[in-house]
Formats: sequence, C-alpha cells, structure tokens
Amino acid sequence: MLYELLKLFHVVAIIVWVGGMFFAHFFLRPAMGQLDVSTRLKFMHQVLGRFFKAVIIASVTTLVTGYWMIGRVARTAAEANTPFAMPLSWTIMASLGTIMVLIFFHMRFALYKRFNLAIFAQDWDTASKNMKTIRTWVGINLLIGVVTVLVALSGGI
Repeated sequence: MLYELLKLFHVVAIIVWVGGMFFAHFFLRPAMGQLDVSTRLKFMHQVLGRFFKAVIIASVTTLVTGYWMIGRVARTAAEANTPFAMPLSWTIMASLGTIMVLIFFHMRFALYKRFNLAIFAQDWDTASKNMKTIRTWVGINLLIGVVTVLVALSGGI
C-alpha cells in the first residue's frame, strides 16, 4: 500500500512539473508574443514565481518518492535474503530526475533571482536576456523530462 501511495505522489508530481513546462513552453510563451516587452516580462515574472513554488514541491516530492521506492524494493529484497539489482531503467530515471532537480534549482535560485532583480529595476534588456536563459533551461529540462517518461513507459516502473 505504501509503495502504491509513493508511486501516486511521484507520478502526480511529475505531471505537474513536466506538464507545466510543456504548457508554458508551447502554449503560454507563444501566446504572449503579442504583448509589449515590459508587460510580457512582468507577467512571466508572476507566472514563474507561482510555477517555481509548485515545482519546488514537485521536484522534491519526485526525488524523495523515487528514491524511497527504490529503497523499499531493496529493503524487501534484503529482508527476503535475495539479491537486489536495480533495473537499468530505474538507474536512468533516478539519474535524469536528479539532473532535472539540479537544473531546476539553478533556474530558481540563480537565474530567476537575476530575472527578479532586473524586473524590479525595470531593466527590460537584462530581464529579457534572463528570461531567454530561463526559457532555454526549461526547454532542456522538458526534453530530459520527456526522455525520463519514455524510459518509465518502456518498462521502468
């Protein structure tokens, strides 16, 4: 029962995180192209502030539940006196998930901080450059997230 609950929280967190990146990258950002620069940047500042709060929870939930599920399987094997060999797909998912969290933390605590300062200074050129960098890293994390989901669907969970 606990394993199934962990998996539920794990999958919901991934849906929030990867789904949010997909929505922002392919639907929200292109639709905002009609807005003037300062309005667009202020709006994205608000959106990212809210989304990044959710992703902090989702990313930590993803890591904790993922590693906890691995630990439970390993512990069950140890208690049964059977060897535990982590499947390659689990290793790939754990590695990519950890990389995604590190990238997100860089976006949230370094890049978004710079973006935030530029917004408050109304330095639209710097804010635009910061937003472009964030957008690039969101695209990279989205790609890694999609690959991770494909690994999971290929028999990883």
